[in-house]
Amino acid sequence: MMRVGKRFSWMAASVLAVALAGCCDSNTPLGVRESGGGGPAVVLFGTTSTFGVLGNTVTNTGGTSVTGDVGASPGATVSGFPPGTATGTIYLGGATAAQAQTDLTAAYNDAAGRTTGAITVSGDLTGLTLTPGLYKSTSSLGITGDLTLNALGNPNAIFIIQMASTLTTGAGSHVVLVGGAQAKNIIWQVGSSATLGTNSVFKGTIMALTSITMNTGAHLDGRALASGGAVTLDTNVIVAQ
Repeated sequence: MMRVGKRFSWMAASVLAVALAGCCDSNTPLGVRESGGGGPAVVLFGTTSTFGVLGNTVTNTGGTSVTGDVGASPGATVSGFPPGTATGTIYLGGATAAQAQTDLTAAYNDAAGRTTGAITVSGDLTGLTLTPGLYKSTSSLGITGDLTLNALGNPNAIFIIQMASTLTTGAGSHVVLVGGAQAKNIIWQVGSSATLGTNSVFKGTIMALTSITMNTGAHLDGRALASGGAVTLDTNVIVAQ
């Protein structure tokens, strides 16, 4: 009996060692490991949900296309539409844009205040695969290549990525969605300003405390929402989700 017990203990230890050896390599997804994991609770946007672009002011150059509303408050200035186009309404100040900014502040504070189960990330996220969950950086984040978000087969899975400072993506970079992940369920809470690189492809709602700049040809499936500063556009495609 002792020999059997020792053999079992040795086998169990071996299995555990193998599992631990593979838990943290660069190819292992971060976040919820189990199939169908849903991540954090949803963030509610209220009236802001209809806006593809919202800022203190909005400035556009070239043939930008926005699916959704465009609004500016309290600056009440939207320039460059046309040649830019929006499928929704363009709000130059007024009660609707002001309420959207109020609801944006509530959504931003909700996302920024999440702490349960936060996974620390930092620097350049290129090459990582993130699964549903809450991610936190105490400084800036960047994407110079491809970042993959995997919903593990759950189309309702939520991703919240918090950062204390800037978000910057490189020219031609991509956020890639797999496993049923949807842009409408991805939240980027940016502690200062966000900049999307030339011809980059980005997914999710950007909530920036200061400003958002989309360089020439950048494509956003989501929303560009800036509470304290300008949203600057240049021949972009924005599809509100």
